[in-house]
Amino acid sequence: MADRESSEPKSSLLPQLRFDDLLDELISRVTQIRATRDRVQQLLQGVLAVSGGLDLDQVLSTIIGTATELVEARYGALGVIDSGGERLERFVTVGLSQQEIDAIGPYPTGMGLLGQLIRHPVPLRLPDIAAHESSFGFPDNHPPMRAFLGVPIRVRDKVYGNLYLTEKRGGALFDADDETLLTTLAAAAGVAIDNARLYDEAQRRQRRMEVTAELTRGLLSGADSHDVLAVLVERVRGLAGADLMLVSLPDSGGERLTVQVAAGMGEERACGSSASIADSDIGRVFTEASGQAVAAGEWDDRPLWKELGLGPAYIAPLGTAGKVRGVLVAAKRFGALPFDAGVVRMLTEVGGQAAVALELADRRSDADLLALYSDRDRIGRDLHDLAIQRLFATGMTLQSVLKITEKQSVRDRVNKAVSELDDTIKVIRSTIFALSEHATGDEVPGLRSQVLQVCQDSAEVLGFSPAVRFTGPVDFEVSDQAVEHALAVTREALSNVARHAKASRADVDVATTDGYLVLRVADDGCGMPDGGRRSGLGNLAERAAALGGEFEVGPGEDGGTVLVWRVPLDD
Repeated sequence: MADRESSEPKSSLLPQLRFDDLLDELISRVTQIRATRDRVQQLLQGVLAVSGGLDLDQVLSTIIGTATELVEARYGALGVIDSGGERLERFVTVGLSQQEIDAIGPYPTGMGLLGQLIRHPVPLRLPDIAAHESSFGFPDNHPPMRAFLGVPIRVRDKVYGNLYLTEKRGGALFDADDETLLTTLAAAAGVAIDNARLYDEAQRRQRRMEVTAELTRGLLSGADSHDVLAVLVERVRGLAGADLMLVSLPDSGGERLTVQVAAGMGEERACGSSASIADSDIGRVFTEASGQAVAAGEWDDRPLWKELGLGPAYIAPLGTAGKVRGVLVAAKRFGALPFDAGVVRMLTEVGGQAAVALELADRRSDADLLALYSDRDRIGRDLHDLAIQRLFATGMTLQSVLKITEKQSVRDRVNKAVSELDDTIKVIRSTIFALSEHATGDEVPGLRSQVLQVCQDSAEVLGFSPAVRFTGPVDFEVSDQAVEHALAVTREALSNVARHAKASRADVDVATTDGYLVLRVADDGCGMPDGGRRSGLGNLAERAAALGGEFEVGPGEDGGTVLVWRVPLDD
């Protein structure tokens, strides 16, 4: 009995212990199910979050933010791989402040452990980053990191980039569930990135078309090309996300490229700078008509670009092989990642379209100039064939009147009228020669325009503008040496009028006639005093003698002073 009684409690305790174990296991299973449900729900919310936007930058930020929350990581980053599949062209981070990012320095480009995922795009989970053979260590001011989880993001059949997560909260290691969740999120992120990238490309294309259309309208409407290019570089700088953008065009000698237009940081310092076409990056792009990416620190003109604080850049030719008109340069701050493939395509297309617009503008300018010259030639022919012939016939008619009149007063009036007609014919012929001048902005101005400029400059000291008249093709028959002396004589003569003559009128006549250049300056002043200083007149006589010519000065018929400087023309 005693044994039977003592054994009953033992048998009754066994079912009780098994029930407690089952209850604990059930509670544990329920807890796991709830945790799994919560994580699945969190994953679904993350998928909805990354799929809800179309702005690419915002989508990338949402993806890495969701990933860090999903696996409870302290730090996270999303690296976008460039078109070559070897480096990172964009790096989006979570968990670091801007001050920490600035202290660390430039973003990584895909070396070390980050490059391991680029070369081998499969999930990678590590308990300690430093223990991996590809680890290069961390730069100065970088926070300590140990646990690591990396997962590639695929867009269609191509690896777009990688998710990098470090430091799981609480000091725990990333487990297989974390890897599974992150891999699932990466699959959804690939779809979201593809949609956002297509939308971003469509938006860029539309803005690019608007910019190039505005460029073409501006140039073809006759607006100054410098102003139109200034608007272009400012608009394209915003589209490309560049810190500085500039346009360099070849100089007149064709040996250097000079920055004509610049927009962004350091634009005042960059504008006007030049580089040799033969020995520079931009010169090579100009010569070979092929765009070139320049990495930070690889500029051939290092002092200027280092002073401006610039890093990666892209140089696009303005035009195609054999028809390059200049180069378009876009640059970022030092430490920034290079331009992505979409921006490079956009810069290349804008460069080509800008070259076409510039070519059309030049053709339009040439057509306008030809129309102007044609109109001038027509006016010259009309003046010669109609106006001069009719004036000459009128003069002949008046001269015939002299034979039938005996009154001296009538003869004097007729002679005066004929003389005025001759002067008018000379003025018209001089105008015809002026219309025939088709000088461009690069040519040295002729004697006509330089004499007019001297007279205009003298108007302030004279108190009035001298009357100027030209006879004959003065811009075609006078040598450069004679032009230099004639201008000096004109300045000295008008200076004497201003200082000594007390005149209210001055006439400057420049003529090429009978093989001579004749410069005549007359005024209505007080005349030359006896015994006055004549050192300035001596200089004018010496200038005439040096060219084998003559110099005379004396009183005019109606008072004042008349100066005549006469030198032979070269054969």
